[in-house]
This record gives sequence, structure tokens and C-alpha cells, in this order.
Amino acid sequence: MELSIIFLALVSSIIFHTATQYIFIKLKRFDDFNHRTSHKTVATRSGGISIFCSLFLISLIYYFLKIELFDYSLFVPLGILFIIGVYDDLYQADFKLKFLMQLIVAKILIDQGYVITNLYGFLGINEIPWIISQFFTGLTFIIIVNAYNFIDGIDGLAISETLKNLCFFLFLLPPNDSFYNLAYVLVFISFPFYFFNLKKRKKVFLGDAGSLFLGGVNIVFLFHFLNPNTTVNIVIGIKKILFGTILLSYPLIDLTRVVIIRIINRRSPFTADQNHIHHWFISKGFSHIKTTFIVLLGGTILLFFTFWI
Repeated sequence: MELSIIFLALVSSIIFHTATQYIFIKLKRFDDFNHRTSHKTVATRSGGISIFCSLFLISLIYYFLKIELFDYSLFVPLGILFIIGVYDDLYQADFKLKFLMQLIVAKILIDQGYVITNLYGFLGINEIPWIISQFFTGLTFIIIVNAYNFIDGIDGLAISETLKNLCFFLFLLPPNDSFYNLAYVLVFISFPFYFFNLKKRKKVFLGDAGSLFLGGVNIVFLFHFLNPNTTVNIVIGIKKILFGTILLSYPLIDLTRVVIIRIINRRSPFTADQNHIHHWFISKGFSHIKTTFIVLLGGTILLFFTFWI
């Protein structure tokens, strides 16, 4: 079954990327050139659509084969995030609408059991009262989903951060865990994106559909990882909180820094600009690939250091 999943993931991803880019070009749906963009070529925001559709197709095939790779009900909240992103890519959705829909998605996940109920002694807190845990989970969801949306500003960064996390979850989760299967499928679905994203001409970007969807994927994995009933290799107790925080450290640090700068400058935290950490590297002459590699390497070293201590 593993070889068939790899084959389906790679082939479906390549086909969807090629087809969606072709459709976007025919419809003249290009990513705009402006003062915030860091690309100088025609590009389409079709990558997220291709990744989501590939995952949906593979899940549909195994569903009809009566094989449950993972919890298919996750398509409800993740699908809503994806649709919000597609709408935003095409029509520039108002941030208030996106925020409202993100709250709805957070509540759906909470009702499905994806909720932070235990801090394992962090700050002296163990089990959290149900009402507080819902509020804390919703807040965590909003922050992390938007953090991934914020870092999708240069080639390869958001997808690389997600792949890094998925690979660590593959290492931490036992093979009989359904999230192990989801991570396995997503890794091979995501790889073909690099070819389309790193081309010099006619590039493909994730778009908000991709960044919101991948943000949702990362937060769902985090919620599952922090669940007291989830068996995890090596990492237990309060180390779960520490490791989970470090796993998402770059998006969280970048989000915090950017929001503080915008507030100091008396601008809306939702106003896009080029004050992100990765934009600083670009301004110093680093390429997109080198910047992504530096961010990824730093996060990986930090994770291995956490294992070591």
C-alpha cells in the first residue's frame, strides 16, 4: 500500500499542478506585481488548490476501497479553510470575514475532539477547565493559522516549514497512528510543488488557499500531538509543550515581531508589508532558496537541540 500511496500522491500532485496552472493562465488569474511582492515573473496562486485536490482525490479513492487512511471528517474544517483561501485568492476577502470563518473552523475542531486540555505542568498548570480550554484552543488556532499565512512570502518557505514538521511527526508518531498516514501522504503530495514554485518563469505560488490549508494541517497535528491519549515516541509530559512550541517557532516569532512593528508604526496588524524576517534576509542579498534553507536549518537545529537536552 505504501508504494501505491507514493505513486498516487506524486502523480496526482503533478497532474493537478499542471492543470490548475493552465486554467489560471487561461483565465488570466495572475499574482499581482506590487511593492510587497518579491517575484519578477508571471505567477499563479494555484498551488494550494492542487495540494488540497490531490489529498481529496487520494482520500476519495481509499474511501471507496473502504480503507480509512486517517480521520476523513477533518476535510470539513480543513475544507472550510481551503475555500476561504480560494475566495481570498480570487476576490480579496475582508479580514473580518476570514477571522469569523476561522473562529467557526476552530469550534468545529474543538467539537471533533481536537482541543488542548492539558499543559502537562507548564507554568504549574495540568488539566484545564473545559471552558478555558476551548478559549485557549481557539486562540491558539487563530494565531498559528495566521502565522503560516504570514510566512508565505517567499518561494518554498511555508511548504518547507510544513514538510519539516510532518517529517518530525512521522518520527514521533507510531505507524499505527492515523495521523502518521496523513503526514505520509502529505509529504509526497507536497514535493512536486517545489518544481513548479522554484521555476524562473511561470511560477506557482501556494496562495491563501494553500497557506491557510497548510496552517490548518499544522495546527491539527499539534492538537493531536498534545492530546494526552496520543502515544508519542520519546517526547512525553511537559516536553510535549516545549517540543510543540519549538516546532512552530519560526512562524510564531515572525508573527509576533511583525505585529509589534505594525502596532508601533500605528498600522493595522493585518496590513501586508515586507517587514518579515525572511524579507530581511532577501534585502541582504540572499536568494529565496538560501533564505528558506537558513530558516529551515535554524528550526531543525533547535529541534534536535531540544531532543538533546
